[in-house]
Amino acid sequence: MADKQISLPAKLINGGIAGLIGVTCVFPIDLAKTRLQNQQNGSRLYTSMSDCLIKTIRSEGYFGMYRGAAVNLTLVTPEKAIKLAANDFFRHHLSKDGKLTLLKEMLAGCGAGTCQVIVTTPMEMLKIQLQDAGRIGCLAGSTAAVAVNPVDVIKTRLQSLNRGSTEDTYSGVTDCIRKILRNEGPTAFLKGAYCRALVIAPLFGIAQVVYFLGVGEFILSFLPKKDN
Repeated sequence: MADKQISLPAKLINGGIAGLIGVTCVFPIDLAKTRLQNQQNGSRLYTSMSDCLIKTIRSEGYFGMYRGAAVNLTLVTPEKAIKLAANDFFRHHLSKDGKLTLLKEMLAGCGAGTCQVIVTTPMEMLKIQLQDAGRIGCLAGSTAAVAVNPVDVIKTRLQSLNRGSTEDTYSGVTDCIRKILRNEGPTAFLKGAYCRALVIAPLFGIAQVVYFLGVGEFILSFLPKKDN
């Protein structure tokens, strides 16, 4: 399986299935991450991930933990399709005699990630609005995941449109960083880091299992083959 060339349709099926399973499994943790990151001084409703999930269930019911999940579940397959197709495109144009250096591998991944971010940012904004709606109503893998958490905090704050009367508003990235440092301190950039680590690790593991099992290839094997 490791040496087997996987076709693009199989990659898309694998990516879509992995995404659907991953979103279903870890979405409540992602919701807790968003709500914890959006808390500011003077407007703290949740003390931890478990406290957030318990209060969400009490006030919004079990399915309140999946507020905004429909957006991800609907668009996760096209998202994976864009990333995989872009990655193959960049790898093809960067390769020489079918081989890629580590730097070019990284460039291909960066290019694919950029295409994915450009297309999926509106989805992320909508998801965050839906996830954070419950918090507003109640008021009135991993080392890498933790390392980039400050950027994720800034992204969440900027994308969240609903603000309480005592909460800061931001005009841009620099303004957001300055106000968080001034009003909440450096530790505010690690809000939700534990949740983020819990989200990233299972998603990566699920994707690896789906690809290893060859789910996409198994499904495609039932389709009639074209005669050459």
